This record gives sequence, C-alpha cells and structure tokens, in this order.
Amino acid sequence: MFDKRLLKEMPNARPYIFKQVFCQWIALLMNILFTLLICFLFIHLYENQITMQMIINVLISMLILLVIRALVLKKVTHYSYLGASVVKKTLRQRVFEKVLDLGNHYQDYVRTSELVQLSVEGINQLETYFSLYVPQLFYSVLAPLTLFIITAFWDWKSAVLLFICVPLIPISIVLVQKFAKRLLAKYWNSYTTLGDSFLENLQGLTTLKIYQSDGYKQQQMNQEAENFRRVTMRVLIMQLNSISVMDIVAYGGAGLGSFLAIFHYQHQTLSLFGALFIVLMSFEFFIPLRQLGSFFHIAMNGIAASEKIFKILDLPVEKQGHLKMDSHFDICLDHLSFQYEEDRPILKDVSLKVQPHQFIGIVGESGSGKSTIAKLIMGYHHYQQGNLWIQGKQRYDIDDQNFMEHVMYVTHDPMIFKGTLRDCLDIFHQYRDEELWQVLKKVHLDLFFQEQDGLKTFLLEGGSNLSGGQKQRLNLARALLKNSDLYIFDEATSNIDVESEEQILKVIQELSKTKTVIFITHHLKTVKDCDCIYVMDKGCLSESGTHVELFNTGGIYHKMYQKQQELEVYGCE
Repeated sequence: MFDKRLLKEMPNARPYIFKQVFCQWIALLMNILFTLLICFLFIHLYENQITMQMIINVLISMLILLVIRALVLKKVTHYSYLGASVVKKTLRQRVFEKVLDLGNHYQDYVRTSELVQLSVEGINQLETYFSLYVPQLFYSVLAPLTLFIITAFWDWKSAVLLFICVPLIPISIVLVQKFAKRLLAKYWNSYTTLGDSFLENLQGLTTLKIYQSDGYKQQQMNQEAENFRRVTMRVLIMQLNSISVMDIVAYGGAGLGSFLAIFHYQHQTLSLFGALFIVLMSFEFFIPLRQLGSFFHIAMNGIAASEKIFKILDLPVEKQGHLKMDSHFDICLDHLSFQYEEDRPILKDVSLKVQPHQFIGIVGESGSGKSTIAKLIMGYHHYQQGNLWIQGKQRYDIDDQNFMEHVMYVTHDPMIFKGTLRDCLDIFHQYRDEELWQVLKKVHLDLFFQEQDGLKTFLLEGGSNLSGGQKQRLNLARALLKNSDLYIFDEATSNIDVESEEQILKVIQELSKTKTVIFITHHLKTVKDCDCIYVMDKGCLSESGTHVELFNTGGIYHKMYQKQQELEVYGCE
C-alpha cells in the first residue's frame, strides 16, 4: 500500500521520513548489540567462565546501548511530529488555495460539509499515513535485510528461511487490499453523507421544529448513522482479521527459524551462541512488518481520504477574471439559462436589464428562479448558456475581489456573530462610533441599543437574543456601512414583523435614490415603487414593467397581487 503521488506531492515531508527510518535503523543496531551481549553473558554463565568484572562491563555496555536506543527513538517521535506538521500545513493550505482558485462558485464542484470533513479528519488520516506508515514501510525493508546479513554469519540456512517467511506478511496485506479499498471507499462516502446531513439538519433545526419535521429527519439520520455503523464494523472486522493473519505468519515464521537453528545446534553445525542469538532475534525479522500491518488500516484510510482530496485538487480551474469595474452598474442577462442538475433547468432563456441607479424588483413564486439570478450575478455559480453582462463585460471575466468591493448581497438569513455590537457591525474596526450610530439610527435600532449597553451590547451566537426583525435591520445597518454601488436584497423582508418590514423598506427606498438596487421578494406589496419589476414563473421571465403596467395587464403579476391582497384581508379578519 504505497502511493507515489502522495510522496511526490509532499516533498517537504521526505527528509523527516528518511531521518525517522535512519533513527529506527540505529535503534535496531543497538538492539542487535544488546542481544549479542545477552548471548555473550549467557554462554559464559553456562560454561561457568563468568567474572564480576565481566558482568559489570556487560551491564555498563547494555546501559549505554539502552540510552542510545532511547535517544534515537525520541528522535523518531520528534521527526514524526515535524513531518506530520508539514503534511497538515501543506495539504490544508493547498485545499484552501484550490477553493480560492475555484472562486465563489466552488460549491458547483464540492459540498461545504465534505470539504470541512476532508480538511480536518481526512488530512488527519494522511498525517498518520506520513508520520507512521510510510517510515515504517521503508524500515520494514531495511530491518529484515540487516538482520539477514548479520544472522547469515552464524547460520545462512536459518537466515534464508526467516528471510523467505518475511514477505508472507505483505502478501497477506496485498490480498486484503483490494477488498479493503472498496470497503473504505464506502466508509468515507457514508461518513461524508452523515456529516452533510448532520450539518444541514443542525442549521435548519429551528425550521424543522416549527414544521414538526424534526422527528422525520431524526429517523433519516438514524438510518444514515446505522449505515455508517455497519460499514465501520465491517472495517474493524477486516482490520482484526488481517492482524490475526499477520500474527500467524509472524509467530509461525519465527517458530520455524528457531526450530531450524535448534536443529542445527543439535547436529553440531551451529554453536550454542549462534543458536541462542537466532532464537532471540528470529521474531525481530517480523516485528517491523507486523508493525507495518497494524498501520495498514491507517494507510487505507489515508489513501481513501487522499483520493477525495486529490479529486478536489485536480478540479479544473477556469481562467479567473481580471477585469476591473467602476461604480456605475448596468447589468444585462441575455438569453441566460442555468441548471444545478441535468434535466432540471432552473432558469430558461432569461433576458433582463438593470440600469445604473435603478430600483429593480424581481418577484415570483418560490422556486421560480429569483434567488438564482442573484447568485449568478454574485458569481456563486457559472451559467451554462447565454450571457451575463456587467458594464459590458462577461461576469466570469470580472475579478471577484474587485466585484465584491462594489456589491453588497443581503439575504433573509443574516449571519450575526457572537460578540459585541461593535464587533458585529464593524468587523475590522474601521469606522468611527458616530458612523455606527448613524446607520443604527437609519434602521431604527439606535434607541434599543442605547437602552442596553450601547456598542458594547453583547450579542449571542446567531443573534439569538434579538428578534427576527432586529437581526434583519442589524444586517441592513452593516450593509449600509459598506456604502456599495450595487445592493442586492434577497428576501430581506421575509419572516419579520410588519413594523420592521416597513422600516427596512423605507431605508431601501431611500438607498435606491443614490444606488443601484435589486430587490428580490415574493411579497408584491413591497415592490410597488420599483422603477421596473420582472416577474419570474417556473424559471422563465413572464412579464416586466412598473406596478401599474403589470397590474393593468391582468397577467400573472395581477393574479399574484390579488391573491396576496385577499390573504391579507382574510388574515386581518
């Protein structure tokens, strides 16, 4: 089980691997010398030729050998740690750089949860692969060869027998490898699936509770957890069986070598010293490969993880945009089509325009493709057909970082960080207190926080100590601080109280006088003042115009507006 690419991809780890192997080899030599001293002492004791001075000299020599062996084994641990650190740092940096190279649309290729799992658990498995398995692999070749050369001086037949039995351990490993590779691929697939479901359900726990679907999702996760448990148990069974086979080979080979050495001693073709040395050292032939076998499951886990990591690293990187933008936004969708999956189109031949300093509304039922338009403008996904022009440039030709300097994307699910109000509003601490209070006043939050602890008011994770409307208005205040040229509001007034909605709408309407604003919503009452309203229906652009024009045509917009008015009247009753 050896992957040349892994070593090739980690050149900085190689010196530490070779240093580990060298230190292990020195420790082996110390062990051999220690065994020779034991044999020397035993033979002289057996022949009644031992003296106190001899015992003292041997014990001192043994102590020196043990100290040297302890020091080099400590170095092995040290080099193992350094090598592992290099591997983790290098791989995580490469994965991170790959995600940056893929750009905002990296989720087109890999799920965020899988990326997190591979960057943590997957790379940890590769850390063990480099720090334990690979050095042991090289040492497992060097150690039996060293022992064979030394043992052959006393009895070459016993040395040959032991040396021949040694490869039986890697042969047994190879026999298990094909089955284990498929099994560990299932293990990682099950692991990432479970992690993906857990993260998704955790993020949506409140929604699941509201709709009383948490029990159903729990059953789904229980089934996925059970599948993962079964695969894990199969992996453990495979590992235990392989270890048992290796133990049989190791003990059997050592027994055969010892038997042959004793047989030669009985027939006076081998000295007692030689026979005793071979018996004591016979198992040393198999210890390195036996240890390698115990690392086998770690190596397989590492290889399985590396295949997924390399799959990410090998993703083709499209040429990143380098064009710059100015502050005057004009956006044109020209026969644009997009789909997340084959045979399930989201946008179909959509064409629309946004002029600088326009207040544009995009409306439609849920699933009509409204938010997808915003995500394509932001560059979160690449469109398959048509064109998306921004200032006369294709969106994918524009530098993402430069684009983000001019655009603010405000969603219905704001991220409120744990910490003080100042930390949440001004992440980089670049604004004055007066500027922070100014935007808080615009969103009608200044009085509320003044009654608390001002800018030192502590916010819990996710803003759980704020109401839904307060979180939305705080998110809007943060967006206003940036003073962008284009604002995209994606359902920014959904799921909040009427008062907060009206306050947010007033701020957005005021903002539209000096900025380009795209307002995406399903609530038609909020887009009455837009310069132009685009109506989406099942992925297609069905209508466009002002509120009056669309209402008077009696089309989809008119029907949706009437329906919402009736629901509001019914709700008031």
